[in-house]
Amino acid sequence: MSVPSPSFQAATIRLITRKLLPFLMLLYLIAYVDRANISVAALQMNADLGLSAQMYGLGAGLFYVTYILFEVPSNVILARVGARRWIARIMVTWGIVACGMAFIQSATHLYVMRLLLGAAEAGFTPGIIYYLSCWFPRENRARAMSFFYIAAALASVIGLPLSGALLHMDGTLGFAGWRWLYFIEGVPAIVLGFVVLRILPDAPREARWLAAAQSDWLTSVIATENAAAPKSHSAGWSRAFADVRVWLLSLFWLLQAFGTIGVTLFLPQILKSLSGGSNFVVTLLSALPFLLAAALMYWNGHHSDSSRERRLHLGLPLLAAGVALAASLVPGPAGATYALLVLAVGLNWSVTPVFWAVTTEYLAGGAAAAGAIALINAVANLAGVGLPPALGFIRDRTGGYDLGLFLIACALAAGGLLGLVLARSTTRSKPIR
Repeated sequence: MSVPSPSFQAATIRLITRKLLPFLMLLYLIAYVDRANISVAALQMNADLGLSAQMYGLGAGLFYVTYILFEVPSNVILARVGARRWIARIMVTWGIVACGMAFIQSATHLYVMRLLLGAAEAGFTPGIIYYLSCWFPRENRARAMSFFYIAAALASVIGLPLSGALLHMDGTLGFAGWRWLYFIEGVPAIVLGFVVLRILPDAPREARWLAAAQSDWLTSVIATENAAAPKSHSAGWSRAFADVRVWLLSLFWLLQAFGTIGVTLFLPQILKSLSGGSNFVVTLLSALPFLLAAALMYWNGHHSDSSRERRLHLGLPLLAAGVALAASLVPGPAGATYALLVLAVGLNWSVTPVFWAVTTEYLAGGAAAAGAIALINAVANLAGVGLPPALGFIRDRTGGYDLGLFLIACALAAGGLLGLVLARSTTRSKPIR
């Protein structure tokens, strides 16, 4: 087909952005709230259930065990049966389990339910990333990814204060506040799962709101980009496991996850000890870093696309995040420590859209890409298995989080250095158009 005019292409991208991204952002916001609300629930739950910091960390981390185990097969199934049906299934099942968290009575119940939540949600994030790569050409992908991940940051901006407010329902109908938190925040996932089944198109050709010429152009350009990907990814998804660069991408995402998982799950408790404020004040303080994260993700993704540069946008922010987090451990005024924590969280998250743009530019479409994306995300979530229990152990033994945060800072700095090399080796040699 003839190449459409730039105005036609821009109008098409604006249309799919408007039709898809706000809804996908809402889905991810709900997912992230249900995954991370344990950090706020812990402000009451730990005392009610008699949990030590290490026991809480184990419960928080067990989510990632089953999440990892089911990540790759879940994403491969999504590529075969279509995003609409599989994402709907994921959302309904995780919503049911998230509501069930309201009824746990012991540490053992917490462990079991977190394992079930991980199994139910497995494949959601990489599935959406794969889905976006089927709709957005390479030159628009970092911006699309930035909007999607802004939802995760907004989940904390909105979800943390909301969760803090729900704690004030303590005693309503004889239910503890943290139990209301789990139940109320689990319901939207069930409802939205059925909405997904009704309205989400699997591919451009199934979108009734796209003109035939628009769906033809999108299908053609993405197929052309996928055909130009390394042949090792077009032979079958299992071969992605033998690709060294896929494992390097996985290592980078693992090091970055030390910040997004380790700091996020303990931030309210860290700020509680730093500020001594009420639970609601602590949740407000916990939300501010993610407001900065949303702004920096948008700017970094947009600037990376506009400048057609990936390496510096991937490596430098993560390196700076490690430095800022390490600096926050130097004794000083509480305000300065908090400001450095805010900066570290924002910079850590800012690399997210660029990373997934680099990754999906390297991988082809189909089961190969779905499996490789899930593998990368699964490896990163190993941080969720080991880091929360380790941070809890450190807190119980030392009375603080400084040693754990220093280890996270080192991981972020190492990831930044790797990113400076990684983007150059994985991005195709020809310019991004």
